[in-house]
Amino acid sequence: MSKTTTLATGRITGAEIITIQLVEPSDSPPVVFLRWPGQPSVTNPLRLPAVANAVMAVMAEAIGKLASIQAGER
Repeated sequence: MSKTTTLATGRITGAEIITIQLVEPSDSPPVVFLRWPGQPSVTNPLRLPAVANAVMAVMAEAIGKLASIQAGER
């Protein structure tokens, strides 16, 4: 049986949400799942920096939570 922990989730555009999860199977090493929207995201080229910042904010949150888990602070 696997244990799944959501590390971070967030909206990257008006409709698209990404989720980052830590999956710890009982019979293999842990892995991190990056769950992206199923369809391509469409945005104005001028909004690309904002979309990139949103993605990085979700990633940073996931990294922080994973570090806490690895330090034993669940």
